[in-house]
Formats: sequence, C-alpha cells, structure tokens
Amino acid sequence: MSDNPVEAHYTNPDLGAAILTALEDMGKDINRLTPDDLAAVDEFHGGQRPATMRLAELVGFTGTERVLDVGSGLGGPSRYLAWRYGLRVSGVDLTAEFVRVAQMLTRRTGLEGRVDYRQGSALDLPFADRSFDVVWSQNAAMNIADRDRLYGEMRRVLKPGGRLALQEVAAGPGGPPHFPVQWARVPAISFLLSVDETRAKLEAAGFRVVMWQDTTAEARAAAARRAGYAETAPPPLGTHLILGEDWRAMFRNSARNLAEDRTRLFNAVLERIG
Repeated sequence: MSDNPVEAHYTNPDLGAAILTALEDMGKDINRLTPDDLAAVDEFHGGQRPATMRLAELVGFTGTERVLDVGSGLGGPSRYLAWRYGLRVSGVDLTAEFVRVAQMLTRRTGLEGRVDYRQGSALDLPFADRSFDVVWSQNAAMNIADRDRLYGEMRRVLKPGGRLALQEVAAGPGGPPHFPVQWARVPAISFLLSVDETRAKLEAAGFRVVMWQDTTAEARAAAARRAGYAETAPPPLGTHLILGEDWRAMFRNSARNLAEDRTRLFNAVLERIG
C-alpha cells in the first residue's frame, strides 16, 4: 500500500484482472479492444464518455495538437482523444496501479503508438517547459490542495497561446460534501474550491478564460443514474470495479451532494497568456 493517502485511496491491485474478466464475461476479445469497449470503466470521472466528448468539442481539436492529460487515470479520455482525433497524448497520474492498467489497456486497443503514460505528480510534471499545445484534466484537482502550484505547472508545460481544458468538481454553497465519494473516503484528501475561487486561481496563474460552462445539471443526471446501481446489481463493467467495497455509498453520496448543491461541476477552456 502506498504511503501517499491519495494514491492509497485509488489503488486496487486486482483492478486489471477484474476489468479483463468483466470484458470476457461480456463476450469481448480482450486482445482486440476498442475505446468504446472500455468506456464504462476507464472514463473514471463525472459524466464519463459524454463528458469527455463535451470537453473535447469545447477545445475544437484539429488533430495536430500535442496533448498532456494530467490525472490520466486508466487512460480512457487520452485513448479517446487519440482514437477520435488522431492526437498524440501523454498521460501522467500519481497512482502507479492506474498507470500500469492504462498501459495494459492501451496495448490491447492498439494505441500504444499514440498514447503513453507515466507515474508522476501534477505538482512537479515530468515534462519540459512549453512542450504541449493542450493540457487536459478531468476531475483531478479535487485531491490537490496547492492549486497555485498545480495551475502554475500546467501553464509551464504549455506553449505560449496553448490551451488548458478542464473538467472540475467545485464546492457548492450547500455545505461540505457527504463522504465517502469517488475521490475521497475522508475529508482529509478532498480539497474543493468554489467556482469563483477556482477561476480566480486560474487567472492569477496566467490563464485567460476562453469558455466556461456549468455542467452541474448533466453531472446531476449522470450521478443519479449511477446511484441507481447501488440499489440493484451493477453492470459487469463499470467504475464500481475501481472503487472497492464501499462503491455503493460513494455513488449515493455523489448524487446526494449534487442534489443538495454541495458540489458543482464545470468545464473550462483557457489560454496561456505570455
């Protein structure tokens, strides 16, 4: 078990095997998978594949961009971007098990020539200055207390005029979240800012807002559907495989937090200034 409490929260050493078993049970050829085959489990963020598609449409990819996915998880969004738009994508994630599973699934989808992953901290990105056209991140910042450093690192690795594409969970006015949730079993590893605080941090880090989109309503509907799984048998393949035995409580609380305006979600596209 990792000494880092965030990595420990996400680590499930049997995850890769559980995903492959579920796919085989569904009749999939596990050596010839597509990103669509995996979308139910590897899009580990609010709204899953539809949310990734919405954010990608906001960016308006041309197919020539070099992209960094910060908090890449099991690699679902990065593989989708490579598959759908022909992009070259690198992913970085704190959780070693996520990186191992992401690499394995990328091989099985035949995308290893376009997508690569490495373990690393979002607060010390293992890439040179001005390396990327787009930095992409979905539901990663809620585990990071030092937003100034996070957004500063994202700006550092972007080329001048490069874009930052974010999907983030924000604190709502309804009070602190109910725990456990997907990103934290306890408040000690949850660091939500309000939408206004987040925007101010991004602008102070040297970004200009291009687009800002409230996606709370879409997230609320998706969370309510997931909460329904907690009352019935879940599908063979889903993000419950990642979360451990308390996944039912996480799904219920995520839906409740959104319904009670304790959490909100947004998409944003920003441009590096200077």
